[in-house]
This record gives sequence, structure tokens and C-alpha cells, in this order.
Amino acid sequence: MSLSQQQDIDFIVQAKHLYLDYAQSPTDSEHAAVVEDANFSIERGEKFVIIGSSGCGKTTLLKAIGGFIAPVQGEILLNDVPVTKPGPDRAFVFQDFEQLFAWRTVLDNIVYALRVTKRISKQEAISKARSYLELVQVAHAANKYPYQLSGGMKQRAALARALALEPELLLMDEPFGALDAITRNQLQLELNEIWKRTGVTIVLVTHSIQEAVFLGTHVMVMSSSPALIRKIVDTRHAHEFGSQEFDDLSIHLRSQLIHQETKSEELAELSAVE
Repeated sequence: MSLSQQQDIDFIVQAKHLYLDYAQSPTDSEHAAVVEDANFSIERGEKFVIIGSSGCGKTTLLKAIGGFIAPVQGEILLNDVPVTKPGPDRAFVFQDFEQLFAWRTVLDNIVYALRVTKRISKQEAISKARSYLELVQVAHAANKYPYQLSGGMKQRAALARALALEPELLLMDEPFGALDAITRNQLQLELNEIWKRTGVTIVLVTHSIQEAVFLGTHVMVMSSSPALIRKIVDTRHAHEFGSQEFDDLSIHLRSQLIHQETKSEELAELSAVE
């Protein structure tokens, strides 16, 4: 892509020479590198998917975009402004089913979030909450408590709460990873439809290559920790399961991950010998 083409694109997120790390323990002054020299951009309105092996730094990177982890070096820009803290312009949906307040109904969970962040009247909050519960197809469960819901319904309710805040970025960390295959596939289909209707920018972490190809407009492959950006793949034209484009991109992404894992194992063996 030429410089002039890049300048014409509306990037909502830009990472520039980003380094992230964690302390080895709460009392340890030594830090372990997690992400090294990451450079990438996310277009407004796309579904940007991050894949990589377990522990490679995907969730850490997502938290940094959310403003929960400060870079050691470099920066993350949101609308050209450095990210320094969390904000209502970024909403999270996690893998954990227990994201909702157990003592509030599904409707009250969303109403509470709206009253706190949007400072709107209770009636406005109720109306908005009901509309988003309709969007994710759990309006019938509005007056139920989280313990009365299945895993899939809990994730739909958590998604409704996040979308009701009308964030600029929806950050999703393995949101369907703990669901059975049928429910997971159904929610993938629904997420695509919700994205088309809302236009929200989504950044999603997953271990599933098929999920990445099916959902993503771009897929970023991360190497093992400390993570480097191995490749960013355009997947906008490969969303049909079983199509040649879908199969070819799935194979390509798998080869990128396998190559990286093999390389990491070789380096570990060399280190052990030394």
C-alpha cells in the first residue's frame, strides 16, 4: 500500500513501536517482555482479529488498547490521541460467562451500565437496553438473573451491555471460546449481522483459525512470547465456509502459526545447548 493510499484510510487505532511487559511478580523489579516493537493500524469499522499461540501476548495487547496496561515504549493512538487510561469509548466482552452482576436482572445490568457511563434518565436507559437486547435476541430474558441463563445467553447479554454503551471500539477476548460448537457458530453468525447493523469497530482475540477467517476483515498473526507481529492478512473476501478462498486462507494462517512455533522450539533448543 502506498503512502498516499494509507493517508486516505481512516485509522481508528494505530500502534507505533509498541513494547509491553509484565513484572515477574508483584515484588520483583525484573520484567518479562510480552510484546516487542509492534506496529499495526486498525481501520474504522472493521473486524480486526488477533491470533497466536497461548501466552503469546494477545490478551495483553487487547488490554493495552483498552487502556489497562501502559506501554513500556512506543504508543497506542485512538483517533490520533495516545491511549493512557480506560474509557467508555472502549467496551470489553470476555470469555468468562460471569461478566454480569449476579444480583441484577439482565435488563438491570444494562440499565446500570448506561446510567453510570451515559448519565441518562432511567426511562431512556430502559428503552435503550431493551433495544439492544432485541438486537442480540435475548429480549425474552430481560427479567431473568444471570444464573438462570445458558452460557450462550450470558454472552449475548454481555454483548448487549457492551453495545448499549455505543463504544467506538468493541474489544473481545475469546468471547465464544467456552461455548459448544453449535452455539459458537450461531453467535459468530449473529456477531457478523450485528456488526453490519451497527458499524462498530471490533478487535477480537481468538485461538481458532476458522473463526478468525470467518469473522475478520484483517487477521494479525503474532509470534510466541515475546510477541512480534508476524503477518497481517486481508480476509475480507473469504467469509464463506467451504469456499476456496476460505480454505486457502485457513491453510495459509495455519502455516504461519506452525512455522512460528517450530522456529520458537528451535530457538529454545539452541538456548538450552548454550
